[in-house]
Formats: sequence, C-alpha cells, structure tokens
Amino acid sequence: MEASLNLKHTIDQIVKEKGIDRQIVLEALEQAVLTAANKKFRNTRELEVHYNDDAGEVELFEFVTVVEEVEDSYKEIELEEAREIDPDVEIGDSLGLKMDATGFSRIAAQTAKQVIIQKVREAERETIFNEYKDRMGELINGVVRRFERGDLVVDLGRAEAVLPVDQQAPREVYRTGDRIRALIMDIRMTTKGPQIMLSRAHPHLISKLFESEVPEIAEGIVEIKGVVREAGSRSKIAVYSHDHDVDPVGACVGMRGSRVQNVVSELRGEKIDIIPWSEDIVRFACSSLQPAQVTKVYIEEEISAMEVIVADDQLSLAIGKRGQNVRLAAKLTGWKLDIKSESKAAAAELLEYSTFNGAATEEDAVGEPEVGGEGISADSEPSEISSDLTDEATASDVIVTVSETNDGE
Repeated sequence: MEASLNLKHTIDQIVKEKGIDRQIVLEALEQAVLTAANKKFRNTRELEVHYNDDAGEVELFEFVTVVEEVEDSYKEIELEEAREIDPDVEIGDSLGLKMDATGFSRIAAQTAKQVIIQKVREAERETIFNEYKDRMGELINGVVRRFERGDLVVDLGRAEAVLPVDQQAPREVYRTGDRIRALIMDIRMTTKGPQIMLSRAHPHLISKLFESEVPEIAEGIVEIKGVVREAGSRSKIAVYSHDHDVDPVGACVGMRGSRVQNVVSELRGEKIDIIPWSEDIVRFACSSLQPAQVTKVYIEEEISAMEVIVADDQLSLAIGKRGQNVRLAAKLTGWKLDIKSESKAAAAELLEYSTFNGAATEEDAVGEPEVGGEGISADSEPSEISSDLTDEATASDVIVTVSETNDGE
C-alpha cells in the first residue's frame, strides 16, 4: 500500500514540476517496466504492462495461446491448465496471466527515469512547435546567446531561434547579450526539435514595425499597399488611407517624426521613404521616385513601361546611389521606369523629329508643339532605362559618376 502511494505521489510530482500530460508520464512508466521485463526474459514472451490507477500499481501480464499440445512453453498453454484459470476459454484463445512486477521495480525505476526524460523532451518540443507554428510573420523579441558560423542563435525564452547570416541586415553588428527584434520567417520540426528561423532583412519586417508604431495601421484605417527594401540601406513603403480625414503619410511619420524615427532606430539608421499610394499609376510612379521631382511622364501600358523626364539637376536624385532609387521605385510600382533628363529627352526628340521630316531644320523641330503636353502620352514608345546614356558614357559609368558626386538621397 505504501509503495502504491509513493508511486502515485511520484507521478503527480513529475506532472506538476515538468508541466506535461499525466498520460505521457504513465506511458513512460509502462514502457520502462515492459523494457525491463523483456530484458529479463530476453524477449521470449508476449508481455503487456498497464498502470492500475485505482490500485496505484503497475501490472505486468504474460499472454499465452490455448492449445491442445504445447510446443512453445513460453507462448502456449494446454487447454486443461488454462481452464483452471478461466473455465470459459477455448482452443485458440489468448489468455492473460498476471505476473509479479515487484522484481522489476529497481530496474524499471532507472529505465523509467530515462524514458520519462525523453518523453518530457519530446513533449516540450511538440509544445514549442505548436506554440510558434501559427506565428510566422510576427515580430518577436529575443536575446543573442551565441554565434554559429555567422548565424545568430537567439534566446526566445522557452525556445531558441536562428537568425541566418543571409537574413541579417548588412552593417548590423551584434554581441552576446544584445536584445534583438526580428521576424519569424519559418518553423519546422527536425530530429533535434523545432527549428525557428528569423529574419532582419525581409521587407515584411518594415510592415510589422510600422504596424506596432502606428495605431491607424493596426486598426485598419491606414493600409500598407507595398514595401520594397534593400536591407540596411533604404526602403520605400506605399500607404493608403480608407478615411479621407486621415493623412496616411502623416500618420506614419507621427508628431515631429516620432513614429518613423522609432522604426528607423530599430533598423539602425536605414532610410525610409513613405509614399502615398494612388490608383493613378502615373501619380504613384512620380511619388515613388521621391525625393526627385518629375517633369513629364510618357506611358506605354501594353508593356507596363514609363519614360520619366526630370530636370537636369534632378537626374542624380531620380536615379539614386548606384541606381537604388529608380530600382526600388520600379519594384514598388511593378512598372519599368526609364529615367531621362530634360536635355537628353529634348535632344532625342529633336533627332527623332529631324529624321522623320527628312529636310526639316532645327528651327522647325524647335517650333513644333511638345509631345505629351500634359506629361502623359499613350502613344509614346519609351526605350530602355539606359537608352538616354549614350555617346560619351555607358549606363554604369553615369551611375558611378552620379554616386560619387551626389548620393541621390
């Protein structure tokens, strides 16, 4: 009786301390006794183990088949002998014989300890996996614990996550013990347990940071229509307000820039352009090229391309450092953008007009009305992005020159 009470107490204590299901502990205990019994009998018998909760003890049963003549004494029993135990048995029935399990107590206790530890680990892994599997795309806070081949191992409290080197923003440096905020990108179950993958370079990180800083976004009044990013350098985010009384850009910027500054600080100084989204693709494209001011736009919808004309002193701003500004704008709009200065566009227009008229003079060309007088021409045929960079330099030469003289910021 005392042993039964002690066993019950032990089981209850494990359940309470480890926080795992009672059934898992009972299964581990049954498996431990069965393992010990099979080891003693060298797997020559058919054994089953069950925990009797009412009696508070582990019961061991040996199962034998009822036969007329015994050939295997470990697995068979004669009909006459079997009917002394159960008068209703017939030939071919399986008869369970209860065995004394006290002899396995010491061995079972040691084995049960290992089995329970393993079961606890499996239960913890399953719990962690179930906790995080539905949280992909969420922001999470953690502490940097160690480095493994460039990857950061982050302590999330109950679990550890990995921030791969290719998902780290350039120029971000961390030390052991630093707090970090990242995006949950993926979680998968491996032989070593659940593996949680984080990211600091994904564009969705920008969306989540603004959602945490701007109540209007969290409430659905302001919607983030698109985000493009070159991690560690610059991002562009397009926002739209479902309430005409709420300025989407102003809501994201905040009082004296407090909201956007919090996001910039979290991203270690990464520049962010907040752009009002518009159904008018021309207006949206012009806004996406900020801070450059656009003079004219020629559009060709069939191939989703635009020829954007800017003032000569705005060309470097429109292109950006190493073409970054126009590259991000093209990704954000989903259109091909061909940036030209006014002087290059005028020269190209003059050359085209002169070639078309054959004998036309320069004065005739200058005197012709401007194509696309309002800045949009559905009949225009925009050329490649680098088509205006002819004669003295290639596209890459001009971009490098621009980046050396003006960062385009």
